[in-house]
Amino acid sequence: MTYSEQCASITKEIYEKFDASHDFDHILRVLQNAYQIMEGMDGVDRTTVELAVYLHDVDDPKYAEVSGISAAAILKELAVPQDLAHHVLATIDSVSFSGGNSKDIESPEGAIVRDADRLDAIGAIGIARTFAYGGAKGRKLYDPKESIRSVMSEHDYRSKKTASVTHFHEKLFLLKELMITERGKQLAEDRHQFMKQFVRQLEIETGQSL
Repeated sequence: MTYSEQCASITKEIYEKFDASHDFDHILRVLQNAYQIMEGMDGVDRTTVELAVYLHDVDDPKYAEVSGISAAAILKELAVPQDLAHHVLATIDSVSFSGGNSKDIESPEGAIVRDADRLDAIGAIGIARTFAYGGAKGRKLYDPKESIRSVMSEHDYRSKKTASVTHFHEKLFLLKELMITERGKQLAEDRHQFMKQFVRQLEIETGQSL
């Protein structure tokens, strides 16, 4: 088995413990997004991309207690060569949104995985995931009185339990402009417009300005 195949087997068991917004199906969708983005790109290490996708949520602070293992530990368990493991971990480190405080991209693999993950946060699937996570955490669907934060620290972003629709304004609507790859930008456009239409329809049905 390849490193990627072994990693998929290990991480599948981990992600099955997560809620539906970050389960193994999310990983598989991100992987398919990454493959689409990679098409036509030269000089990309496919193994780095695959391992980074499989491992990118293992260390997510939201699920640290559930995961119980780090991406670095899994790479060590798989006996992945040190140079490759370092590149995979650096790629993972570039993925997080963290309240808009994204880290600089230092490799094409980092750009691919970041865009691939963010594509799964928007569009129809992004809407489904947002409400799945909100439901798992007991958050309100929407709150017209809630203020939208345009600037926040990583701690602020992760600590405040905002309503699910607020998350659209604080993160999801921003992602289209943060795409790095040309293919990622193309794929994000329709998904972005779908989300905007969804919120407009929600405002009509609730009679609220959201």
